[in-house]
Amino acid sequence: MKSKFIYTCCAIVLLSSYIFAQNCIDCHSKVTPNIVSDWKLSKHSQNEVGCTECHGSDHTKVDDYAKAKTPTPETCNNCHDTQVAQFKKGKHAFAWAAMKAMPTTHMQPMVLIDGMKGCGACHKVGTKSEEEIQKLKSEGSMFGHASCDACHTRHTFSKKEALQPQACQTCHMGFDHPQWEMYSGSKHGVRYLLKQNGNLPEDTAAPTCQTCHMPNGNHEVRTAWGFLAVRLPMPEDKQWADDRVTILQALGVLDPTGKPTGRLEVVKAADVARLDQQSWQTERDKMIGVCKNCHASSFAKAELEKGDNMIKQADHLMAQAIRIVADLYKDGVIAKPANYASAFPDILTFHDAPTVIEQKLFVMFLEHRMRTFQGTFHANPDYALWYGWSEMQRDLTEIKELADNMRRVHN
Repeated sequence: MKSKFIYTCCAIVLLSSYIFAQNCIDCHSKVTPNIVSDWKLSKHSQNEVGCTECHGSDHTKVDDYAKAKTPTPETCNNCHDTQVAQFKKGKHAFAWAAMKAMPTTHMQPMVLIDGMKGCGACHKVGTKSEEEIQKLKSEGSMFGHASCDACHTRHTFSKKEALQPQACQTCHMGFDHPQWEMYSGSKHGVRYLLKQNGNLPEDTAAPTCQTCHMPNGNHEVRTAWGFLAVRLPMPEDKQWADDRVTILQALGVLDPTGKPTGRLEVVKAADVARLDQQSWQTERDKMIGVCKNCHASSFAKAELEKGDNMIKQADHLMAQAIRIVADLYKDGVIAKPANYASAFPDILTFHDAPTVIEQKLFVMFLEHRMRTFQGTFHANPDYALWYGWSEMQRDLTEIKELADNMRRVHN
């Protein structure tokens, strides 16, 4: 008798949900028909996951659309708890915090940040606090809170789409995130794109972004070196250790004496660097495990070590440039901005660099240094050399010449 009662209650709930969903479909087929057609193509539709499961049932009329709930990762967690738990541990989940942590983010037009027409359009994949979501909603934001829909485009939420390398292209291309160009021009990318358009057999070995960065569908997505390509502990090589200290000081995480600053906690919170040997080694071993599906372990290790070595070489150029600008501050040739915490240029204050030489330094770090090591790790020689290393050498030459000219004028 009891089980019959429970069955009846469940049937009533499902019937009510179906009727409510049908009302949504009837209305939105006229107002936003392509949203309805996308949903009908989705696994959600096939499994009778309707509108209310994601948007609630408060929105019932044309003029009360604001009552429709905006999905967040917690919404997806109701059914996809494993994937959400993995996602929350990875770098994508920290994307919003990392953007907000940049010292000059607040100086940019907010339409680019909170309006999600610039940095925020990609960094919206990061999780946000309830307070942040409410603030965004109060400013008129009606999308970009779910995170999962950055890859699984609403309302199809297609797994097949999210498995294609093009799903990464929107955010990972151009300026300081040109991984798409690096990948698509590499032998890995060329083979997959040939396979995708039918010129290579379906069972051809051809890795995608997801193959390497999301092995076995793991949504964590982390890399050994992190976004900034700095790490602790310091290397045994004294020159590299000195160069890395200089870079960490310019990043504002070490003070002029080499002691940690408050900004180190921000770097930890945004997860943009590996701060102990184990966290770096875990990611390196994971990548080697992926590579050896196609390559010998010895080959994979040697190729990844070449990437480490390019970081070392790039750091030496970078540290020289940083010290040149720091000496200009020290000698009073240019005024050190009041908001810089130490005697070093703050290479995270990219957008408000007050002089040409400082702008050149910041581009050298955030664009050319990153292209040097990212191009190497993505097996794209053109990016590693011409868009990365060669540009860094040119940057250093120009910074030296600018500094000499500024000193002559100053004296």
